[in-house]
Amino acid sequence: MAKEFNKIINRRGTNSLKWDVGDNELPMWVADMDFQTAKCVTDAIVAKARCGVFGYQIVPNEWYEAIINWWRTRHDFVIDKNWLCFCTGVVPAITSCVKRLTNLGDNVVVLTPVYDIFFHSIENTGRHTLECPLVYENGRYGIDFADLERKLADSLSTMLILCNPHNPVGKVWTRDELKRIGDLCAKHGVTVFSDEIHCDLTAPDTQYVPFASASEKCNANSVTAISASKAFNLAGLQSAAIFAKNEQIRNKVVRGLNSDELAEPNAFAIEAICAAFSSEGALWLDGLREHIAKNKATVVEFLNRNLPEVKSIEQDATYLMWLDCSAITDDAESLCDFIRAETGLFVSAGNKYRGNGKYFLRLNVACPEATLTDGLNRLKEGINLYIAKQ
Repeated sequence: MAKEFNKIINRRGTNSLKWDVGDNELPMWVADMDFQTAKCVTDAIVAKARCGVFGYQIVPNEWYEAIINWWRTRHDFVIDKNWLCFCTGVVPAITSCVKRLTNLGDNVVVLTPVYDIFFHSIENTGRHTLECPLVYENGRYGIDFADLERKLADSLSTMLILCNPHNPVGKVWTRDELKRIGDLCAKHGVTVFSDEIHCDLTAPDTQYVPFASASEKCNANSVTAISASKAFNLAGLQSAAIFAKNEQIRNKVVRGLNSDELAEPNAFAIEAICAAFSSEGALWLDGLREHIAKNKATVVEFLNRNLPEVKSIEQDATYLMWLDCSAITDDAESLCDFIRAETGLFVSAGNKYRGNGKYFLRLNVACPEATLTDGLNRLKEGINLYIAKQ
């Protein structure tokens, strides 16, 4: 299977957001993998395409069963069919839920640095982002629970958006951490939206804990968004799901998704997800996780040998490495711009994730070994040039 993940796919000229770059540029930024998806997924899509009719779709029982079986077997959590609702993406679901579960002017608490689109979903709908910065010590992130409680206790705080596992820092929250978050949110009447889109991309020997499984309080006071889009590289199919045990919360969310026209699948979404969440998809995914782990180890070794000024923090999940460049700069955005201009390497600046992100670069390592080697050599060249000009 290693050969499968080292195949170079030419994505230039394919209307790819990631690869819409200059001829000499190498994009290693957005969370989009450079691998073909599992063969079972492609086969399912091709079979549907051969039908040649792409009318309105329903959500069949097979979709519910695929998700329920996947979470039961891989994540040891039973999702009731009645809790589930199809939606066209995790980000649209976040925005819709912010609009339906909070009011204009409310605070939405987030643990930063965190996925920057959270801020857009909050602020573009007239709410306020209330940051609870993560504690960063010895290359690991943690939660300042005293600060978190202060933020949740604010009378205008009505929602917490959780990233589990956490993007960009690659943190898998423990059951105890999730339970503490759930207890505090329940205490202060704050609803939790848990974005778990990266849950299937943990390290080979690491398990993620669904927020809703951490305690009954967590399950009763939350909405969770899940999807195959990150693990199987299906973002362009616009397919995800939300689930919520609490009927009152769920009814508001489902009404919002339908009002916002976000609850109808496209012609390929159902078949692709059912194929991904299958035994064949599971085998492919395990191979992918091994490849990502190998690539991460390659990055760590390369940095230790060639760029000791840059430290990769320890990670449990995602294929997005979080590189500490604090020994070089306190403005990652200027560093990223310089590297791209000088070498063509396009990586994400940590500034946009807020928190202490201004000291970090985010590097996407979901690529073949040859691409990774090219990217690391460009990174080395760019940072050495940046240091030299200081």
